[in-house]
Amino acid sequence: MAPTGPGEAGADLTGKIRTLAEVVKTVPDGAHVALGGFAIARNPIAVVHELIRRNKRNLTLSQGVAGLDTDLLVGAGAVRHLIIGGGSLDRFGPVHCVNRARETGSLVYEDWTSLSICFRYLAGALGLSFIPIKSLIASEILARLEGGAGSDQVKAMQCPFTGEPYVALKALVPDICFLHVQIADAEGNCRILGPRWDNEEQAKAAKRIIVVAEEIVPTDEIRREPERTIIPGHRVEAIIHQPFGAYPASVFGCYDYDANHLKLYVEHARDPARVFDYIDKYILGSSDHWAWLAKAADMRQLSALKAERNLGY
Repeated sequence: MAPTGPGEAGADLTGKIRTLAEVVKTVPDGAHVALGGFAIARNPIAVVHELIRRNKRNLTLSQGVAGLDTDLLVGAGAVRHLIIGGGSLDRFGPVHCVNRARETGSLVYEDWTSLSICFRYLAGALGLSFIPIKSLIASEILARLEGGAGSDQVKAMQCPFTGEPYVALKALVPDICFLHVQIADAEGNCRILGPRWDNEEQAKAAKRIIVVAEEIVPTDEIRREPERTIIPGHRVEAIIHQPFGAYPASVFGCYDYDANHLKLYVEHARDPARVFDYIDKYILGSSDHWAWLAKAADMRQLSALKAERNLGY
């Protein structure tokens, strides 16, 4: 654990650091959970696995661009309501479990654009009840929202100053946001290296922010470059220290995605019966994330995925 900084003698060295199991058990069934990341990048996979192990149910899940994490939760039957701005497994194809659930009607879904999802999170982060947008006007997406599960989340409006048409979007305020980052200190001050997408707005909109960090550094290191702190510690409830916590997805500056394991997952996800085989073997069959890593990849594989220090890839 990092030493205390100046003037912090006798401080609690653990700060807000908690175990994955401690935090996930506090997630109630039916909660609105927001997941950070994007497709197969910086996904909170360790959290998703633990949610599945603890058999969480009836979750509302929101995410700018759904990926491996969301697909796993939907495949496991944990999700009742899905709010997303698109999604894929990038070069490995579509999110099969999500698409199948939509086609069979096994969950309620709202399809947005990634921009409108970000605006809704931004409204929540700013403490606003709604925010206006123009990009949805006359779109097929708006028509589907108005005629479906999102009908109470969008309203046509006019600017009170110019009379111009806008669409008012209801603020999106998750109960909990799980965010994977590269670096944090024990008090929850976080850095996100590389693309952030909507993750900053998403986290700041949430009532509870839980951060999974690849590395815990001394607070003094964070203080030397405070402008790089994206999520301030006073907003964060807990920090989970979990190296390779996004595997088999990638984390910029830390490691690449595991193409072989992602292909293996897709082979299972295409078939609704086989996806449960994957979940049973790799997730329910592992006591925690360390056990999962030992089962899914050996140290040689993980070392080969690590990023080149200067380039970040």
